[in-house]
Amino acid sequence: MRRYTLLKITPILAAALLASCGGGDRSGSAEGEAMQKTKVRVEKVQLVSVDQISTFTATVEADQVNNIAPAMGGRIREIKVDVGAQVRRGQALVTMDKSTLSQQQTQVATMRRDYERYKELYEVGGISKQQLDQAKAQLDVAEYALNNLDENTTLTSPMSGVVTARNYDPGDMAGQFPILTIESINPVKVKVNVSESYYSQVVKGMAVEVLVDALAGELFQGNVSLIYPTLDPVSHTFPVEISVKNSDQRLRPGMFARVRMNFGTNERPLLSDRAVLKQVGSNDRYVFVERDGKAIYTLVQLGIRIDDKYEIIEGLNDGDRVIVHGNTNLIDGVEVEVVE
Repeated sequence: MRRYTLLKITPILAAALLASCGGGDRSGSAEGEAMQKTKVRVEKVQLVSVDQISTFTATVEADQVNNIAPAMGGRIREIKVDVGAQVRRGQALVTMDKSTLSQQQTQVATMRRDYERYKELYEVGGISKQQLDQAKAQLDVAEYALNNLDENTTLTSPMSGVVTARNYDPGDMAGQFPILTIESINPVKVKVNVSESYYSQVVKGMAVEVLVDALAGELFQGNVSLIYPTLDPVSHTFPVEISVKNSDQRLRPGMFARVRMNFGTNERPLLSDRAVLKQVGSNDRYVFVERDGKAIYTLVQLGIRIDDKYEIIEGLNDGDRVIVHGNTNLIDGVEVEVVE
């Protein structure tokens, strides 16, 4: 009797246990799915006005450079200035040996006296007009040579500026190097290579900003003074010269500079830098857009950075909901839960 009762109870218990096990699995599965959803925060994309500023590196250069040297070699008798000296236009800087000049001065003086005598003879019919003209031509050639010697004996500065190099001392023979180098540094010029995509946007007179590292990033105002007409086929850039006033001469040739050019304003998405991720093994940047409860992998092209935000050139539209928190371990299409 006991055995029969046990056989009847066992299937019932088995069914109860089976039902109990099945109900537990469904409840656990639903709870697991809820736990798998990553909690994220989103930022709604809005279009804002963004200044299209591009920065280029450059070096400060002198506005003009002049090398002081005689047209022909000779011995240097005196150098009147040294490196760092301020010089003015027309100032005598170097005196060369004058022996050749003295000889030429004597020869010209003799030829002038001869010419005056020839004129007197011509007036009384003692010589022909041809002989007089020949004497005058010889005198003109000698005077031209004298003027040339005079210019190359006392060397003057053709411009105002500062002496930046001195290659000889008095008594040396002038050779292949200039005796002095004079540079005009008010104004100075900054030469930059600009990407060809901006070729139609750069115009002469355009205002730019110049930042100089050597002066603690001090900002100077400049203007485009020259645009080169050809582009480099390798780098796809074109040279642009910028003139910067330098009345206090704080800017010096050779200083490193950064040039900022403003190419107008565009309406672009501006997004928190926390939302932007870098693709491993490449230079691609991407974000996750929340759409219908899912994280959608989206490639973006970045523009300029403004404080803690990036300008987005391509990839996002006005109104997109971009995940800014909880985005580091997401995969494309995974379900997410948006929290405030």
